[in-house]
Amino acid sequence: MAKQLAGKIAVVTGATSGIGLATATRFAAEGAHVYITGRRQAELDAAVAAIGQVGSVTGLRVDSSKLDQLDALYARIAEEQGHIDVLFANAGGGSMVPLGDITEAHYYDTFDRNVKGTLFTVQKALPLLAERASVILTGSTAGSEGTAAFSVYAASKAAVRSFARNWILDLKDRHVRVNTIAPGATRTPGLVDLAGPDAAQQQGLLDFLASRIPLGRVGEANEIANAALFLASDESSFVNGIELFVDGGQAQV
Repeated sequence: MAKQLAGKIAVVTGATSGIGLATATRFAAEGAHVYITGRRQAELDAAVAAIGQVGSVTGLRVDSSKLDQLDALYARIAEEQGHIDVLFANAGGGSMVPLGDITEAHYYDTFDRNVKGTLFTVQKALPLLAERASVILTGSTAGSEGTAAFSVYAASKAAVRSFARNWILDLKDRHVRVNTIAPGATRTPGLVDLAGPDAAQQQGLLDFLASRIPLGRVGEANEIANAALFLASDESSFVNGIELFVDGGQAQV
């Protein structure tokens, strides 16, 4: 069976753990040469070693909110490959802070990572995006649902979803597709860390989240990666501007 991304050049930001790592691994296994980024060198090296067991990968230390680091990333890709077929703007994150305790630093940290980082990850890639390239943005069910103490993160993900609606109009002459993938509660380091370092509290959070999902469990990173592969591949050639919920029904009820 032919590999779905054979010969493609893919970029996955924030790929040292969780959904980013699972997706980069899947892209590489499907034949893409994958460029991955992360902010911490040790974790980046470990991800490159893991992905390298299934396919071709290059790792670069990049903070997506730092524009000069994005410039260096794309200069490297321009020199080595000359184009990008798939761009998964996945880097981001957030923390839980209730209204009343939100600080300016918390606001800027969240919006710099999720909104500024996504915007300039895509904008600076434009000269390299191939005709009919696929751009995937990481949203969240939080952008559509209400969650206590999560308003800043939720607002940032609502902004990301809005990017896709507008960018498909900006890029229509190049036939570049832009879609948002919206994971529900997914078992990743970023999610369990919201509960702190205690293992019992982490499991309690996962159990609570599972109770809100019609399928009765949280998602796994590889399940989000499967959906990202669909959006990256030619199987989704007429899919454009959507928000694809991969959430076990969480945001649908």
